[in-house]
Amino acid sequence: MNFKNWKNVASLLSAAALALALAGCGNATTNEGTGTSQQPAQEQSQGQAQTDLKTQYPLTVTDATGESFTFEKAPAKIVSVSPAETESLFALGLDDQIVGVSDYDDYPEAATTKAKMGGITKPNEESIIAAEADIVFTGISMSEDAVKKLRELGITIFKTDPKSIDDVMNNIETFGKITDHQEKAQEIITQMKQDVTDVTEVVKAVKPEEKKKVYVEFSPGWTVGKGEYLDELITLASGINVASDLEGWKPINEENIIKSNPDVILYANDVVEDNKTLDNIIKSRSGWDQIAAIKNEAVVGLDANLLSRPGPRTPELLKEIAKAIYPDLFQ
Repeated sequence: MNFKNWKNVASLLSAAALALALAGCGNATTNEGTGTSQQPAQEQSQGQAQTDLKTQYPLTVTDATGESFTFEKAPAKIVSVSPAETESLFALGLDDQIVGVSDYDDYPEAATTKAKMGGITKPNEESIIAAEADIVFTGISMSEDAVKKLRELGITIFKTDPKSIDDVMNNIETFGKITDHQEKAQEIITQMKQDVTDVTEVVKAVKPEEKKKVYVEFSPGWTVGKGEYLDELITLASGINVASDLEGWKPINEENIIKSNPDVILYANDVVEDNKTLDNIIKSRSGWDQIAAIKNEAVVGLDANLLSRPGPRTPELLKEIAKAIYPDLFQ
């Protein structure tokens, strides 16, 4: 495979390859404003309270690996080695504080002007150390072992592992608290909630017996099962994930997909392998021409960046998924 052609889904590919390592991770979440059922990761130091959305330092937070961090003040220099986290940090208005991003960070446009800190699963340790960052953010693509190695080098690295939209919003809320950008964080979260509601209000008209079966493939031969944000998005869009018998990011069983006979197939629209686009790879598999989605030309490409980056644009992905499943509802 030509890696350059599908670098935008690198985070999901890495997540799949590291599925076992990721399976044990927790989520960096908070207990304010999102209604999540996860345990709160935000632990305001005793006697300190939030006033008028201004962070009172010292502030203690816990990340998805269970590591605790205490901030005496807002970090002045930030590095992100995860495209999803980069999008969240820029959305918070932290352009001036961000001193480095991963090689694959390309959104927003301002991210392309920042110093490059290496790959997503294996960032450049020397570059990160030289940047003298107060905090380094990473996401689902980096294993706990890789995080541990960076910490042993003296790098302060905060890892997230969002499994749901609530988790994404909790992470944004936590980033806002760490950086004293809480007002902007709440603004983003409020808009995200509204965007999710706008979509779910439309698809609630779909009767249980009318719900369509959906298969998603983000890299050749890889799909997603229950317990991950893409599975949740399919459910919120009133679809039924045919891979929900699996858990996490998994290689597919082609015969099982044929048997499940999905009504809609979703795929990452810029993936190319051996000069074949992912939709052509899917359609050319033996026996797959009998699948309803292929017979009815319901094979829909989705933006690879949106598919692979659980961040502030996740509600946009939800809408695209819902439109792909029920196009008549989104005329």
